[in-house]
Amino acid sequence: MKIFSTLRSRLWLTYALIIFAVLGFLMLALVIYLLRSPLLYRQTTVKLQAIATATLARQDEFLDKPEQQIERILARADANLDLRLLFLAADGNLLYDTRPDEGRLSLPRENVLRQNALLRDEKGRAWLYSSADLADGRRLLVTTPRPRVKILSVLQDELFPPFWTAGAIALIFSLILAFVMARWVADPLQKMLTATRSVPMERAEISARGPQEVRELTEAFNEMVTRVQNTQQSQREFVANVSHELKTPLTSIQGFAQALLDGTAETPELRQQAAQVIYDESGRMHRLALDLLDLARFDAGIAEMEFSPLDLGALLRNSCEKFALRAKEKEVDLQINAKNLPSMLGDGDRLSQVFTNLIDNALKHTDARGQIRVKAEDVGDWIHVNIADSGSGIPAEALPHIFERFYQADPSRKARENHNSGLGLAIAKEIVLAHGGKIAAHSKVGEGTIFSLSLPQVDEATILSKRKT
Repeated sequence: MKIFSTLRSRLWLTYALIIFAVLGFLMLALVIYLLRSPLLYRQTTVKLQAIATATLARQDEFLDKPEQQIERILARADANLDLRLLFLAADGNLLYDTRPDEGRLSLPRENVLRQNALLRDEKGRAWLYSSADLADGRRLLVTTPRPRVKILSVLQDELFPPFWTAGAIALIFSLILAFVMARWVADPLQKMLTATRSVPMERAEISARGPQEVRELTEAFNEMVTRVQNTQQSQREFVANVSHELKTPLTSIQGFAQALLDGTAETPELRQQAAQVIYDESGRMHRLALDLLDLARFDAGIAEMEFSPLDLGALLRNSCEKFALRAKEKEVDLQINAKNLPSMLGDGDRLSQVFTNLIDNALKHTDARGQIRVKAEDVGDWIHVNIADSGSGIPAEALPHIFERFYQADPSRKARENHNSGLGLAIAKEIVLAHGGKIAAHSKVGEGTIFSLSLPQVDEATILSKRKT
């Protein structure tokens, strides 16, 4: 049935069934109790007890009389009250029975009065009895056959009307409470479902309500929505940036290729220039494609990393030597201090890529007669590397974004330099993280920039576990 297909209706139905089951169990227990001790039983027991009590109160009237007269008194009482009377001696032996022809009774051993006490005769029939101990030690038993009880008579017991009333009130109140609880649990989930269908068109954050588990699920849902929307925004920006990066070289390649085809480049010099531009721009596109492929592999966790023991000091010196001539031509003082460094585990080619990128950036942004300082030191279980320059610096508002893909702290610089795609620092960060390390930047406009790297001295298994987390 469709009416019970939702969580809310099923919760309410579950609560209702539990309520009906509890009330049904209570009713069954009450019926069983009344069948074992019904109204007729209780009335008969009260009657037996009343007669036994009256006998004790009037025992002086027949105790001193002869046995024949006592038997006549008992027989007359049996006829008037429709009760079987047994007179027992002090030792428990039967002295007289008003109905001996109805079967001998198994006499009780204990000399006590018990409610709903039963005796059975030799034919197996049950008899209710009450006992009265007389002053001379003898005992009188007042008995009657146990009444046969019908279910209908039990349902007419005086205990049932208040039970029906209380049960109906409890049922109605419980069903209302169950409906409220079902809504309390299901409504946040329904809102979550509605919000899920609206992702990513609009902000789908919902308030946390309901039980603790539902509130935790709601909070996790809101966090997931935030991550999804951020990821989608990043993907849109990524596609836009890639498109923008490809647009310029493709336009140049197409234009100069057209010049070669239609003969606009008539002289060998013009043809040489067109070919050089096509070659340079295709190389730029090739480098961009390789960088994008690298980032995609890091994102997927399948980037190839070959860890082996390496001399980080030698690696830094080699990276600085690549830019020694260029720094000299630009009149920039490039110095390195990387002595007494311990051997560490890492991918030499990837770390060289990081240092090359950082030193290259520092050299680009440092004017003539500036300084670049590369320093590495052993600090316990870490090796700290600082690459500082005295260049133009990075604006404070741009500093948190410099490791983002395609981010350009100075948009005007991009127009002047066609070889910077904005992926270098993003790749450098991924490589450092893959080594289990950390990278950060500190800068002040007009004073320079410092890139700080921290690389751990650990084994490969530890690095891999950090990458997974």
